[in-house]
Amino acid sequence: MSEYVHVASSGPSAAFFDLDRTLISGSSAFTLARAAQAARLMPTRELLRDAVGATLFKLRGDHGNDVAAEARDRILGFIRGQRRDDFQSLNERVIPTLLGRIRPEARRLLDIHRHANRSTFIVSAAPQEIVEPLALSLGMTGAIGTRGEVLDGVYTGELEGPFCYGEGKVEAIEQLARWDNLDLAQCYAYSDSSSDLPMLSAVGHPVVVNPDGRLERHARRNGWPIVHFRQRSRTVIRRTLAALATSSVAAGAFAVGLSVGARRARRLALPAVARLSRAG
Repeated sequence: MSEYVHVASSGPSAAFFDLDRTLISGSSAFTLARAAQAARLMPTRELLRDAVGATLFKLRGDHGNDVAAEARDRILGFIRGQRRDDFQSLNERVIPTLLGRIRPEARRLLDIHRHANRSTFIVSAAPQEIVEPLALSLGMTGAIGTRGEVLDGVYTGELEGPFCYGEGKVEAIEQLARWDNLDLAQCYAYSDSSSDLPMLSAVGHPVVVNPDGRLERHARRNGWPIVHFRQRSRTVIRRTLAALATSSVAAGAFAVGLSVGARRARRLALPAVARLSRAG
């Protein structure tokens, strides 16, 4: 239990997790695009273009007003004119796929924060209809995503609340903090992208995960913990998790990542050996 004592909260706090390339490996946009195409909700070419654009947007770490507005319009255009019930029905395909891409180290971090009596939230530009059920499936407290306005059960293409990207994430968690009486100075935030620098800077315990170059440089200058989660594989894997010693949560995750990786490697190695024996 010692790993939980180190992160125990002395007051009301929460841990905020970015989604793409932080909580999950890869991009949720492609998963959503494939599900929408299979359900014949949107043209394949349009979906692939927007999915690629959303992924590049995330990887670049852009956070200027013009770029954020472009991403906001793309996401709202994605759902404009769609019935909310039809969009929510995509969860039957989307949620199981995303759950299969949750990083094992991230699951352990969620467990650590829960045992420390800390609320946990996904904070993402992805639609609220996707991130909320994903968070609940993971046993998290909830999620903060982009909310589209709905009129008579149909998306209007307008926002309802802040666009949950860049400064919009800060606005969203500040609203939550006021509502739940959270002390942001005691909160944690996790992200891979420099676009989340505003959110990371708004909490007392920022942690960067598999960071892009700009975020990694900023983290090193400011002494923020940096953790590296290795991609999961279907074959025998080796996973390492390196952490700066400035955060007990990140340090705990280091040991967790190694033990989870070793156990998974042993389990996966046995079928591989059996197949080789039969082949011989």
